[in-house]
Amino acid sequence: MDVYVNIKRWGGHVLLAICDIELLGKTLRDGGIVFAVREEFYKGLRMDVDEAVSLIDQSTVINIVGCNVVAKAIELSLIHI
Repeated sequence: MDVYVNIKRWGGHVLLAICDIELLGKTLRDGGIVFAVREEFYKGLRMDVDEAVSLIDQSTVINIVGCNVVAKAIELSLIHI
């Protein structure tokens, strides 16, 4: 299962943005919450979800969107709900 990964570095920080490929360019809505999965922010390298979540340990800021990538990060105890 593939995801898009975009890595941005500034100063001593590394921002990791990951999204499920099918969400790129979509706008998500839940009640009054609207969230745009913008290509400018998320589109970068296309890679396997396992490879993408392995980058979490090397990042200082993480932004992930999508059932597949979030489920994998939870499964590996990298994030908690």
